[in-house]
Formats: sequence, C-alpha cells, structure tokens
Amino acid sequence: MNTKRRLGLAARWLVAGVGLAGGAYATYVGITWYRYGRAPRPSPDEQDDLLDRFMPAYEVAERHHVRVDAPAAVTLAAAQDMDLLHSPLVRAIIRGRELILGAKPDDRPRPRGLLAEVQSLGWGVLADVPGREIVVGGATKPWEANPTFRALPPDEFPAFNEPGYVKIAWTLRADPVGAAESIFRTETRVMTTDAAARAKFRRYWAFLSPGIILIRWIALGPLKTEAERRAHESRHTTADRMPPLETERVRR
Repeated sequence: MNTKRRLGLAARWLVAGVGLAGGAYATYVGITWYRYGRAPRPSPDEQDDLLDRFMPAYEVAERHHVRVDAPAAVTLAAAQDMDLLHSPLVRAIIRGRELILGAKPDDRPRPRGLLAEVQSLGWGVLADVPGREIVVGGATKPWEANPTFRALPPDEFPAFNEPGYVKIAWTLRADPVGAAESIFRTETRVMTTDAAARAKFRRYWAFLSPGIILIRWIALGPLKTEAERRAHESRHTTADRMPPLETERVRR
C-alpha cells in the first residue's frame, strides 16, 4: 500500500471516528436532557443523613467512591488537600468549558488544597464532622460564562429560593472500614429555585455534564494514592518511635 492510499485510509477512519463520537455525544445529550430530574436514590451504603439536612430533594445527583487503605481521618484530610488542577486532563476540561461558554480565564492566585480553594471562590462549608465528612454548598448560575458562587449560612441554605439560581451541595466523606481502611465518597446534589433556572440548568447539564463527571472520577485515583502514602508514612513514623519489642508487634 503506497503512502497516498495509507493517508486516504487514515483520513476516512478519522472522519468515521469523529462521526461516531459526535453521534454518541448527541445521544448522551438527548438522554441526559430527557432524564433530567429523575436522580437515582442512594443505596444504603451511600445514604447520607447529613447531606439530607441541607438538600433532601434534588434534581441531579452524582455519586462516586473508592476504597482506600488508610484510616478515615487520613483519607478525609487528603481529600481536603487535593489539587485538581495538577491533572492535565482536568485543566483541559476546564479550558474547554471556557472556550465553549466564552469565559475569561481566571488567573487569580488560589490557596492550595481543594477545600481552601473552593472557599476562596465563594463556596461555604455547611457542616463539618472532623475526620468523617464535610458538606459544602452555595448558590450560583452555572450557565454564565464566569459564574460566581454565593455562600449561604447553613440554617438558611435549605429554604433558599431566590429566583434564577441553582443550589448545589456536595460532600467529601470518609467511611471507616476497620481501623486502617476507609471508603472515600463524594456526592453532588443540585436543586433549582424556579422554572427558568431549571430550564437553563437542564440545557447546561445535558451538554457539559460529561466533563463535570469526569473531573470527579479523575480525582479518585490521586486521592487514593496520596491518602495511602500518608498512612504508610504515618505507620512507619510511629513504628520508628516505638521500643524494639513494640515495633516488632506493630510490623506483625
């Protein structure tokens, strides 16, 4: 096969691949738009009474989890300190959103760590159970090119219904599995405040949710790695400080 024929074949495969990807995306958008407002209920393991206090009813719910070989407190601390922008794929997804919506890149310096960073953007902490769970929430208009986030006092968040807004509550949660393991869970719930906001967010979610969901999924791997690294380091530090006999017992 000569070079010209190979290039022609490659071009046809590329066009076919783009067509298939475009068709799959269009199908996803249609299904997501149609199923909007039918968020699945949590399984018994996913049930979150703390989050229910702030948003018992919701139009969208996304849940992700990963098992971690680290105590719950270590896992939650690692989650709070995550740097999502460290991932090139996350940066690409955010840049893609900016291009699609015509947003201006936000180059302002941010504090390190996920929790500190989102608070600097305007999110508020609704509840904090040390070593176990943090609930974060805010009101915003996600369809805007450069949305702002409005923190609400915890006692005002459930009843907030100012027209034109979307309320979002999300969690960082670590459920202990014995003394040395845990399951990290994150859940995001969304509720709009009126019909106009619902219509706008429904379109936004149908078209852009793949990137939003992918960011949450991408975060699980690095979180697991970092939490387990911290736990391993902590175990070795503790063992090094023990008398020889106690150290041997710990290693066994």
